[in-house]
Amino acid sequence: MVDSLICGIDIGSTKVATIVGISTEESDGMRIIGFNADPSQGVKKGLIVDIDKATASVEQSIEKAERMAGHQIKEAFVTVGGPHISSINSHGIVAVANPQFEVVEDDVLRVIDAARAISLSNTRQIIEVTPREYSVDGQGGINNPIGMSGVRLEVDTHIITASATNLKNIDKVLNDLGVRNMGYIFSGVAAADSVLTDTEKDLGVALVDIGGGKVDICIYVEGALSYSSSIPIGARHISNDVAVGLRVSLDSAEKIKLYLSNNKEKVEEAIKKKDKSFLSPSKIGITEKLPEVTPREIVDGIITPRIEEIYSYIREEIVKSEFEKRIPSGLVITGGGAMTIGMVEEGKRIVRLPIRVGVPERASGLVDEVMNPMYSSTLGLVYYGSKQLFRDDASGKDFNSILKNFSMNDIISKVKKLFKQFLP
Repeated sequence: MVDSLICGIDIGSTKVATIVGISTEESDGMRIIGFNADPSQGVKKGLIVDIDKATASVEQSIEKAERMAGHQIKEAFVTVGGPHISSINSHGIVAVANPQFEVVEDDVLRVIDAARAISLSNTRQIIEVTPREYSVDGQGGINNPIGMSGVRLEVDTHIITASATNLKNIDKVLNDLGVRNMGYIFSGVAAADSVLTDTEKDLGVALVDIGGGKVDICIYVEGALSYSSSIPIGARHISNDVAVGLRVSLDSAEKIKLYLSNNKEKVEEAIKKKDKSFLSPSKIGITEKLPEVTPREIVDGIITPRIEEIYSYIREEIVKSEFEKRIPSGLVITGGGAMTIGMVEEGKRIVRLPIRVGVPERASGLVDEVMNPMYSSTLGLVYYGSKQLFRDDASGKDFNSILKNFSMNDIISKVKKLFKQFLP
């Protein structure tokens, strides 16, 4: 595979981020050559609610990323998230096409198709089918069955579905801008691709992507994606609480929240001193007058209760998944909301599992801005795209799988039949 240009568009509730990367076969990483993030409009809780505004936001982000990259974006992978996401684990069984020989790629594709055959409403659409484990003649725990001998092939898959209406709306936005959709990816899976380690996935881990209007959750057990869901609550709700509590505008509340989150050590000192002058409008960069409050009153009285509520919903989802006791690696939180002050400490107290903040890795190039938890799912898009392109490339060049479908005995028997036709 030669160098491939891969583009991703992350349409979120608070931001639209566009990324352009170059993937090479030699290196495992990704070289970023273009990136832009602009405020999002027309999107709430991961759903498009105003197509015209959403189109304008995406167009602006794409144009700026194109100028930085020096390439036109003609096709891109897109994130999908929000409460319309649901998942199911499905089982598929097929007979191996040529049991005299061994399992080939065509058998694997057929068994995955068999697992896809689930009863689905017209309003739902499958966006991801991930094999969890294969089984050949009853022997389970197989990651890759190609080349193994057997008669019966089975697979356990994880299927993610989304609202067909929302997917059509995203397609309309992209079509209006002349961009071909290369595929949808659940934003939780995209974030997991950029921040989780293989060890965490093997041990068992929950990836929690805390966005502005939603929280996306992916649970990995024994290296395989096993549960996906989304909660319609996010970091924007914390800003709303600050705005109501301090009687300031939403923009000012967002700046106050970010100032507290970016200066955690100074906040701790101010809490010890009970400093009421710590939050001055000039420091934060707002024009509104603030009431005389200590940082403790804001953190403990306004921000922490909302964080507790967010984690209570996350804990409910983990319990609902029935994988609560199979994730010893705990939670890896990412997304813009993961950097909120008190997010890690409160999470450990409520969920009672290890928690770390996941920062994207393995990228080079223009990464100063991208290496931020806020852009985990954005960077994950190009990682996912790279894997998809490489997989398509490999399947196109896999002549061995074609040859394996033929055996010498089959050829000899067909030649004998041909000669028998001419015998008297």
